[in-house]
Amino acid sequence: MKKSEKIKPLNFSTSWSYAPAPEGTEHVQLKEQYSLFINGKFTAPAQGKYFDTINPATEKKIASVANAGASDVDKAVKAARAAHSGVWSKMPAAERGKYLYRIARILQEKARELAVIESMDGGKPIRESRDIDVPLAAAHFFYYAGWADKMEYAFPGRKAHSLGVAGQIIPWNFPLLMAAWKIAPALASGNTVVLKPAETTPLTALKLAEIIQEADLPPGVVNILTGAGATGAAIVDHAGIDKVAFTGSTEVGKIIQRALAGTDKKYTLELGGKAANIIFEDAAIDQAVEGIINGIFFNQGHVCCAGSRLFVQEGVAKEVIRKLKDRISTLIVGDPLDKNTDIGAINSKAQLSKIKSLVQAGIKEGGECWQSDCAVPSKGFWFRPTLFTNVAQSHKIVQEEIFGPVLAIQTFRTLEEVVEKANNTPYGLSGGVWTDKGAKIFNVTGQIKAGVLWANTYNKFDPTSPFGGYKESGVGREGGLHGLMPYVKLS
Repeated sequence: MKKSEKIKPLNFSTSWSYAPAPEGTEHVQLKEQYSLFINGKFTAPAQGKYFDTINPATEKKIASVANAGASDVDKAVKAARAAHSGVWSKMPAAERGKYLYRIARILQEKARELAVIESMDGGKPIRESRDIDVPLAAAHFFYYAGWADKMEYAFPGRKAHSLGVAGQIIPWNFPLLMAAWKIAPALASGNTVVLKPAETTPLTALKLAEIIQEADLPPGVVNILTGAGATGAAIVDHAGIDKVAFTGSTEVGKIIQRALAGTDKKYTLELGGKAANIIFEDAAIDQAVEGIINGIFFNQGHVCCAGSRLFVQEGVAKEVIRKLKDRISTLIVGDPLDKNTDIGAINSKAQLSKIKSLVQAGIKEGGECWQSDCAVPSKGFWFRPTLFTNVAQSHKIVQEEIFGPVLAIQTFRTLEEVVEKANNTPYGLSGGVWTDKGAKIFNVTGQIKAGVLWANTYNKFDPTSPFGGYKESGVGREGGLHGLMPYVKLS
């Protein structure tokens, strides 16, 4: 093609449109009020305080949820301790595995209901809840159920002993998956659990509590406490907690690390990220564009390993950006329960404000902002898919985690240049590389300082694979065989 020839942009304007395809909610069973799950029973909070959880797509209240105080935390930890010493640690490992299998099967049976609740409470598209979140949650329980009676193979020549009580704090972007991600390895290795879900997305964790009751798990083995930051702090600080597992922001992770300094508590921290998605000239461009879309717009960008920094080799930069804009223009933003929806609602008003603030900072610093012109509902929390070009390494939107559907694009010429740029961040959680050369994949991934790297794909998760970061992205690994290590002491 001659340089003088202009590439005509694709025209998506048409009178034809998708017919609405809403997922039904008539099968969903939700209570108007939820209490705390302690010692196998739903228990009212000691202080009698409740808060509302709302649907971010409609701003309507879904249910009121108990706010756990310090006395509730103490009660839950004591129940977990009694269950650990009295029942769970003494139970044959194969029997513990049977309980995990049972939970996994019930999760599968209730998959449709759980997917709808996840989308209602969190704002993510039903396709993602249905096809990714819920199946992966069940897969984690199945996987660690298999490990329960095989610990001697996990740690050859060593004897694994449970730690005791694990305090686990999970985020709002993958509520059910994160609960499974943390509970399953803890139980498989003989520990008991006190779990706190995020205050904006507590419902699937509470439905998991009902599933745990249905599975007849011994009382106190899993306790679920809802609440805000103060509840999480009470769990971290409690003397009866032997292990802390936290997934969330780097800021909170640092606070937890300082609180645990000088104690003998084990901990894993899975924190923020600012992943580099690297596109080389020899990559399959159309495939790479789909990978970029999935990397940054999956779950509205509410992903710690989101590919929020895109590095494109100069020779294909114009083509990639054009195709990217064309593809973004086809994305549907709207009702999370509609099966046509690609990008759902932003999780909360506070998160929407943060995204808007960082986008404004990007414009102020000289970045060129482009947004899809798609329609968005008038009610709820929404943000159009956005990309920035003409940005520098020093720009706020390149350095800070946005946690929203915002992509910052930079170009590069050489492999050495892109490696240096990719590593120029305080984070080190994940990254992606797109090329048809296997040697180049190994060369780049060997130099990128990140815990998880995808090649010619992005955002693919598996319970058998370890996950975690370097630098300010965290400490320790979760998932796979590695995910058992933080929950045992070896002799």
